[in-house]
Amino acid sequence: MPVEVATTMENINSLLVFSTHTFEKSFINAAAEKMNIAVHYLDTQLNKETAYLAKGAKAICLFVNDDGNSETLRILKEQGVELILLRSAGFNNIDLATCRELGIKVARVPEYSPYSVAEHTIALIQCLNRKLHKALPRVRDLNFSLDNLIGFDLHGKTVGVLGTGKIGSQVARILNGFGCEVLAYDEKINEELIQSGICRYTDLEEILIKSHIVSLHLPLNSQTHHLINRDNIKLMKPEALLVNTSRGALLETKALIQALKHKRLRGAALDVYEEEENIFFSDHSFDILQDDQLARLLTFPNVIITAHQAFLTFEALEAIATTTIQNLDQYRSGHPLRNEVLLKE
Repeated sequence: MPVEVATTMENINSLLVFSTHTFEKSFINAAAEKMNIAVHYLDTQLNKETAYLAKGAKAICLFVNDDGNSETLRILKEQGVELILLRSAGFNNIDLATCRELGIKVARVPEYSPYSVAEHTIALIQCLNRKLHKALPRVRDLNFSLDNLIGFDLHGKTVGVLGTGKIGSQVARILNGFGCEVLAYDEKINEELIQSGICRYTDLEEILIKSHIVSLHLPLNSQTHHLINRDNIKLMKPEALLVNTSRGALLETKALIQALKHKRLRGAALDVYEEEENIFFSDHSFDILQDDQLARLLTFPNVIITAHQAFLTFEALEAIATTTIQNLDQYRSGHPLRNEVLLKE
C-alpha cells in the first residue's frame, strides 16, 4: 500500500486520508470530485509507527484520534508532507510548535453544524433523565413496569453550560426554550446570549453548586484539562447530571467514577472519553476490554456512553468534507489558508 500511495501522490491534486470511516467516504468523494482532487484512503490510524505510509504525499487528512505528536510529525516531514488537514474543529492532537518548526501547515474545520452536537447533547440529557436507555429494553422484554424510571422536568431547572462557542450557544438556546435557567461559563462572553436573555455568565464554582445539569462544550487545552476534577466535582448537587460532548479529558474520569460510586451524582452522559483514542470508531465486540475505567463506567445503570457520534448528521458530514477539500484547494492555489491553525505565542 505505501508504494502505491507514493507513486500516485506526486502532486498537490491528491489527498491521503488517515483513519477513514465508511460513513464519511461518499461525502469526501463528492467534495473532492468537484475540485478535481484524487483521494486515497487508509483505515489506519496515524501515529509514529504508521506515519511512513504517507511517503510521497504532500497533503494528508487526519481525524480526531490520529496522533500528531512531535515524533510523528518529523517522520511525516521526511515523507514529504507539507499540509495537514484536520476534518475536525479540535486540534489538541497536533503539536503545533513542531509543525511551525518543520514548516508544515495545518488547517481545520472550525465549524460544520453546531446543531448536530447541540441536539445530540439534548438527546443525551433527555435519554439519561427520563431513563429511556432502561425503558426501551424493558418493553422489548414485555416488561411494562414503570418502577425506577422517574425523571424530572427540565422546565424550571438550572443548567450550567461550560463553553459558549457555536455549539455551547446552541445548547444554551435550546435549554432556554425548555424553560431552564441557563448559567454560562466562558472566558469569551457572547453578548448576544446576554442581550437575548438566554443565559447569565458566572464563575465555575457557582455553576457547579447551583446546576441540576452541567454540560461541557469547551476546547481541550492546558487550561481546560480536567476542568471537572476530584476537587470541584464535590460541589455538584447529588441530583445533578453531568454531560460531556466536547473532549474527554475535560473531565477527570477517576473523579467521575468515584462520584457515581458514592452516589454524589444522579448520572452522567458521555459522547467522549478521556482514553478513547484506541477504542472509539472501531468494533471491539469480540475483544476483551482492556480499559478498566471505561469498563467500570459501563457497569453503572445511570451512565450513557455514545462513541463520539454527536457530529454524525448528513449536514455535518457534508460540511466537514466540503471545508476540508476547500482548505486543500486554497493551499494548492497559493491563497491564504482561512482555516489555518496557528501556534499561539
